[in-house]
Amino acid sequence: MAVIKYNGGGGGGGGGIISGVVRRKKLSRKPSLLWIWVLLLLAIFFISLSVFGIKFQLPGNLESLEKLGDSRILNTSSISVPKQQELSGSNVNVSKSKPKRHAPCEIDFSESVNYVIEPRYLNNFTQFSLQYVAMEEKPKNFKFRFGGHQMVEQREKSFYATNQTLHCGFVKGPPGLPSTGFDLDEKDWEYMSSCRVVVSSCIFGSSDFLRRPTTRKISEFSKENVCFIMFVDETTLSKLSSDGHTPDDSGHVGLWRIVVVRNLPYEDMRRTGKVPKFLSHRLFPSSSYSIWLDSKMRLNADPMLILEYFLWRTRSEYAISNHYDRHCVWDEVLQNKRLNKYNHTAIDEQFYFYQSDGLTKFDSSDPTAPLPSYVPEGSFIVRAHTPMSNLFSCLWFNEVDRFTSRDQLSFAYTYLKLRRMNPDQPFYLNMFKDCERRALTKLFHHRILPPPPSGP
Repeated sequence: MAVIKYNGGGGGGGGGIISGVVRRKKLSRKPSLLWIWVLLLLAIFFISLSVFGIKFQLPGNLESLEKLGDSRILNTSSISVPKQQELSGSNVNVSKSKPKRHAPCEIDFSESVNYVIEPRYLNNFTQFSLQYVAMEEKPKNFKFRFGGHQMVEQREKSFYATNQTLHCGFVKGPPGLPSTGFDLDEKDWEYMSSCRVVVSSCIFGSSDFLRRPTTRKISEFSKENVCFIMFVDETTLSKLSSDGHTPDDSGHVGLWRIVVVRNLPYEDMRRTGKVPKFLSHRLFPSSSYSIWLDSKMRLNADPMLILEYFLWRTRSEYAISNHYDRHCVWDEVLQNKRLNKYNHTAIDEQFYFYQSDGLTKFDSSDPTAPLPSYVPEGSFIVRAHTPMSNLFSCLWFNEVDRFTSRDQLSFAYTYLKLRRMNPDQPFYLNMFKDCERRALTKLFHHRILPPPPSGP
């Protein structure tokens, strides 16, 4: 039974045994053919070694392979390519890698915050008193606005560095009327009023992920003495919580204190973001210094070292980097229109107005140019809250409130007009290199939001 079953058939046992004998005879011829193929493949293999110089990772280097993990990064050091030889169809790039166009540059920071001393010359900056319009009577044919209704004459006078009361956001209507926006909790106002040095940012409309400062780069002194404030709206707060960034009992997520803004003053989220960006002296009335960074960036440096390097060491009261690519407002206007960043008609109206009021093209060959660029990279700003710095911030905000939210279009005009109207009262602005900004922060992409649902 076992033999019949093994050979696969009843009544055909003999045939099964014979067929087995035949197969054995045929197989006895195959080893010679098999060895011929093996020898041929080995010959091809050794010829390829001599021609292409390919090296394989040996078992002795398995530890280095394990360190690579599943990164799937090609290690070109394991491939030997003869000089001046091009491998057509090869995935190996043997050309020298070009340096990055917008690479960060080294910054000569102080060794430690222990060596940083606040200078006493700050009182030597231009001194005058600023007050701010807090309330307006009912305007004719206009609704109440966060930025108020600044008349043309008021706007012109506001550029003088003198004792004055000017529009600078947070304008309310008479008592009993609805708020004009940017409403904060009383506990947050109380906390913010105690801050002397501030690092702030904002996320409105869930446009970005929460980027925490690199903790190991922040000194214990700064962790205890610097306020890290992240302004968000309620929609963003909900999204952050779903991302796992729920504020603790003190309202913090890491170093960031999350401050919720209710009743946003503008439908345009970009314009709303200019409130904390430009008006830090209004939001933090007791502060002496502030550092602003866009929410798409992560801070990789200590705030006190930043103040010492960009303000104290250069005897400046305001610091902002130039644009990494464009330096003339004319080019910035074209780029905004090319990428449809804003309504073209609104851009043209703003630009024509600035030209009529004296804005000229940037000339990089002019040794008397007041700035190294007329276009800033406004994602990182370092400020001392001096009268001139506060005035410039209010003026720049008013331009964004009056015209477009593209603040790079109004920067040069605002600075040059302030300088022109106050020739004997200097404003110490430090426009530093963009590569220095890149050394301080890590840049990320904005959050990709799903498209809005289509209508019925």
